[in-house]
Amino acid sequence: MTEASIEERPETPAVDNTAPPVLRDLGVGVISFGWMGRLHTRAYKALPDYYPELRVRPRLVAVADPVEGARASALEQFGFERAFADYRELLADPQVEAVSICAPNFLHKEIALAAVKAGKPFWIEKPMGVSAEESREIAEAAEQAGLVTGVGFNYRQAPGVQFARQLIRDGRLGRVTNVRVWLIADYASDPEGPLTWRYDKKTAGAGVVGDLMSHGIDLAQFLVGRVCEVAALTDTFIVDRPIPLEQGVGHAKVKVSTEHGPVGNEDYVGMLARFESGVVGTMEASRVARGPRAEYVVEVYGTNGSVRWNFEDQSKVQVLLGDGGDTHGYTTVMAGPDHGEYARFQPGPGQNMSFDDLKVVEGRDFMRSVLTGEQIAPSAADAWSAAEVDEAVVRAAASRAWETVPAVSGRTTYDV
Repeated sequence: MTEASIEERPETPAVDNTAPPVLRDLGVGVISFGWMGRLHTRAYKALPDYYPELRVRPRLVAVADPVEGARASALEQFGFERAFADYRELLADPQVEAVSICAPNFLHKEIALAAVKAGKPFWIEKPMGVSAEESREIAEAAEQAGLVTGVGFNYRQAPGVQFARQLIRDGRLGRVTNVRVWLIADYASDPEGPLTWRYDKKTAGAGVVGDLMSHGIDLAQFLVGRVCEVAALTDTFIVDRPIPLEQGVGHAKVKVSTEHGPVGNEDYVGMLARFESGVVGTMEASRVARGPRAEYVVEVYGTNGSVRWNFEDQSKVQVLLGDGGDTHGYTTVMAGPDHGEYARFQPGPGQNMSFDDLKVVEGRDFMRSVLTGEQIAPSAADAWSAAEVDEAVVRAAASRAWETVPAVSGRTTYDV
């Protein structure tokens, strides 16, 4: 090595002899080990890699699932220490300090209230119950117990959504006038897809309203504030489905019978919304569309510009500020290190984050909430708020009139 090359080397940084905080093992349990339970587990396992400053190592203590194959997979493939058929045994385990609830909707209330009674903070998927009333009971119980919670509103975590929210908060769109949100998917477009619990009003509650539109409602509230009034229409386009002969994971195909049963909830919803802020909105969702696979789009318009984001191409955000110059068109902004948590996952602009990455960010916020006692993650109150909108939408579709959305109590985070 030459003298010149030595001189060009940067100075060696001073050694920091301060001992880092002790890395804490925090015992977690996952209830229901289907697709979403596995996704929560992967998020826990990824946290030390992506967020080392948390100084926490989620320890996979226990899983609970009535299906023997799911328990075996949790132990052998994912490395859980033990597995139970009954979730109550998991909640009674003193080494489980925080819980993921990934069971079907109709079990959410029972399991969440049991977690509250056991004093376990929980990360739960949406919709938080089969009704706004169930969501209220869960949110109020957690609030009264002083427990932090997390809810699966992962699209909030997309760098493009975070960037759009900052533009709005900074006033760069001017006065926000209206929003458009649509979540159009095809996961239920096959009429020979099995008649699972998702199509039964008793076990799922609403159909696409709770499954997809609840995400759209949360995104809209996260960007422009609380929805206070709605009008809507809904329809069911595939009115019966074959009865499954086996249990599957997520939306996976399974063997079905030649016998069919009736679909009990809606495939499609279109709605108008008024927000407390004075903003107006249009929203639409379908689970049976042919063409789009996961076209989840948010558009926010203001007196000085607008912003658009599509999950199917989530690395791009379209922005127009002012008059747009001579071309008066959108500028495509590539998501990059300055936007949300992008820099944790990718080194430079133009590369995509995945759905799973957004769940890691969501897990980070839940862990931060557990470690600090501060409600940082989307909360049970946020889920209750979305459920109240969901229910008002269902009422509006039945009444063919505008319906008021009740406000909720507790620690919401969409307005922070």
